[in-house]
Amino acid sequence: MTAEHSEPTSVAHRSTRLGAQGEPLMRIRDLHVEYATRRGPLSAVDNLSLDIYRGEILGLVGESGCGKSTLGKALMRMIQPPGQITRGQLIFDGVDLMTLPETEMRKVRGARISMIFQDPMTSLNPVQRIDEHIIEAIRVHQPEISRREARRRAVELIERLGIGAKRLEDYPHQLSGGMRQRVMIGLALALKADIIIADEATTSLDVIVEAKFLDLLRELRDELNLTIILITHNIGIVAELADRVVVMYAGRVAEVADVDTLFHYPKHPYTQGLLKSVPNIDLDGDELYRMPGSPPNLIDPPGGCRFHPRCPQAKPICAQREPALAAVSPAEGEPTPHSEHLVHCWLYQEHE
Repeated sequence: MTAEHSEPTSVAHRSTRLGAQGEPLMRIRDLHVEYATRRGPLSAVDNLSLDIYRGEILGLVGESGCGKSTLGKALMRMIQPPGQITRGQLIFDGVDLMTLPETEMRKVRGARISMIFQDPMTSLNPVQRIDEHIIEAIRVHQPEISRREARRRAVELIERLGIGAKRLEDYPHQLSGGMRQRVMIGLALALKADIIIADEATTSLDVIVEAKFLDLLRELRDELNLTIILITHNIGIVAELADRVVVMYAGRVAEVADVDTLFHYPKHPYTQGLLKSVPNIDLDGDELYRMPGSPPNLIDPPGGCRFHPRCPQAKPICAQREPALAAVSPAEGEPTPHSEHLVHCWLYQEHE
């Protein structure tokens, strides 16, 4: 799939969903995550604010090191030393997760917000059968449920995910990569999680298994009204699956828009460069676009807009002051976006 010339599937269906977003399921406000290094603190996520809605698939994209995975872990308060969340709010279903003691946070983590990692073998116990994984997950969070009932739910789940019940007796190494990812989804669904964070969950899968995995995510979202945060480098996956897209650069949000608007009418110069860098069958022998420069050092980032050293449209103000993440209106001839279009760029804001 190409980023610029292909039409994301089911855009009309996704537009209808976006038109009825309602109140956000999670509000992220002024989130700041730092890692202590010998050279000083590294700001992996810097003053980030974002709304996440129930039932949407939110694509999170950007170059390596832009803070995508750190943000995903921060939503579950899983940042480990030398990293820490230094400030901000994570308001989930009306409760600021940052105010909860760790004992209460454990009840939310896994049960209401769950994560699928790139390699499930790092999350699954190699000496524990698949049924034991699911039974344990259920009974830790719902101890009143009997072991027999927990196993019955495990059988229902595993069959719903397209894996035969007999495979519950297997160990993780006996399953294929696609099956292991389905088990990870099963662990989230066993506890009826509201948000599933998929962090590069398709990277280790071949294209056929990847397509089936993405179809499953879409079906589960539609059936159970799940919220899925899709962290990936693969722009094609985002075009195919996401309702909205968040583009991150150097720990900050560069642009937020519905998938149709972002792919056809990108505003931020970084987003435009990112999409132009995607291999395209319509290049006709032309050299693939390569964005100049590289991401900044987040220990000592540039002042103003962090993208200005690489930006082909940079102005003097860009190096002096940071722009706001602000809503933009469609240009003449562009359709009305399906959701609020936010851009972090001086090209669309007044300044002296």
